[in-house]
Amino acid sequence: MRDPIVEETRKLREEYAAQFNHDPKAIFDDILKCQSRRGKKLVTFPARKPKHKPTIGTRHA
Repeated sequence: MRDPIVEETRKLREEYAAQFNHDPKAIFDDILKCQSRRGKKLVTFPARKPKHKPTIGTRHA
């Protein structure tokens, strides 16, 4: 079963990415430009702590 909202979202995302030749850096730069014009961040997430502490210098055989 296809969800029309998901389909529309995917179509819009594809059209947006195509404007920048699917270049992630160009897309990101455009998002930053839009963000600065609005004067607020478009997406904000609080910082998260990692779930696991990385182990440095250990090797698994």
